Amino acid sequence: MVDIATRVWNHKWKIDPIVRSLIDTDFYKLLMCQSVFRNKPNTQVTFSVINRSPEIRLADLIDEGELREQLDHIRSLSLARGESTWMRGNTFYGKRQMFTPEFMDWFEALRLPPYHLEKHDGQFKLTFEGSWPEVMLWEIPALSVLMELRGRAVLGEMRRFELQILYARGMAKLWEKIEQLRNIDNLRLADFGTRRRHSFLWQDWAVQAMTEGLGKKFVGTSNCLIAKNRDLAAIGTNAHELPMIYSALAESDEALRQAPYDVMSDWHDEHEGNLRIILPDTYGTQGFLDNAPAWLAKWTGIRIDSGDPISGTEAAIKWWESRGEDPRQKLVIFSDGLDVAKILELQALFNGRVRVSFGWGTLLTNDFKGLVHDDALKPFSLVCKVVNADGRPTVKLSDNPNKAVGPMEEVERYKRVFGVSQQISQAVVV
Repeated sequence: MVDIATRVWNHKWKIDPIVRSLIDTDFYKLLMCQSVFRNKPNTQVTFSVINRSPEIRLADLIDEGELREQLDHIRSLSLARGESTWMRGNTFYGKRQMFTPEFMDWFEALRLPPYHLEKHDGQFKLTFEGSWPEVMLWEIPALSVLMELRGRAVLGEMRRFELQILYARGMAKLWEKIEQLRNIDNLRLADFGTRRRHSFLWQDWAVQAMTEGLGKKFVGTSNCLIAKNRDLAAIGTNAHELPMIYSALAESDEALRQAPYDVMSDWHDEHEGNLRIILPDTYGTQGFLDNAPAWLAKWTGIRIDSGDPISGTEAAIKWWESRGEDPRQKLVIFSDGLDVAKILELQALFNGRVRVSFGWGTLLTNDFKGLVHDDALKPFSLVCKVVNADGRPTVKLSDNPNKAVGPMEEVERYKRVFGVSQQISQAVVV
């Protein structure tokens, strides 16, 4: 097991780069990338980093030169032979050759495109432009770099014994969470913590702790490199960028209203089984379900990623019942701002009514809250979203308006088209 405190004390990024592989990313990114490569390879997009916790002034904490070094290092990466073999030959979700030879040939030749970086009012403006299949792969590594550099800025002020104690406390804190979860019947939990992790080494340690502490109740990790190295299942399906971009490309209100279902149709053609998971909240869960085509009710399950998870699940149960489906056979994946208390609550409420699963993110891989002076390592909300597709602005409404993205006039148009009226705001912590 790696002595993380000593590695941090002796840090030289060329030995410990923040992102060390093109598959040091989330599995859903690679699945979506293949879908985009097949269906919309020439779409031109812009992704931007958005700090939803502006009190964390990243540009005041992080050295711009070091940030550029890390980003330039990512641009130098290419798929290693062993990584390619893992993707080409491994079985994912029971399927051999998940990734087509055409996609793999493209991915093996890929280098990530240039980035644009500047400072403004204590924050970094970091953007990526180019073809959708290439640019989308910047999201996870860009967030990982910024999160870890913020952590290094805080840790750089600490002495060696302080670091040892910090990590000992962090390990004890996580193990206490595991002890609260280990005896819960029918628990299914995966690591979803790559994008806002404390560091690669810490995420890897957390995954090892979960593997040992939870056994079969820990079902895998979204991080492809850790899944490969630790012989674990790679977990993930799809995310909001697909409907956001399909919608931006729509030529009319009618086409806009249909766009989220066009995403599902393309996905249906490519995948089956547990990869057929609906993410309904991009433009409001209730409206999505009310207007969904009949064949979507046959899908395996749904992911709840914003808004109130209890009301969202109740809406899904009611929808399945109205479509003649048995909710007890359906999978519900919770993935928004989870920690132990919420996991325990949702498991108790819905176990037996649906098949419950959890994608545990930031508060698994980056919970040092209360462990350093001034709470300087507290988790915060940093995202990298698509903001433009073929010259048109993208929009995300979400079930939580505090997570909305897009120009105000377009947000209002999307609300009209999708029939979204009053929404309940919830605090965004991570």
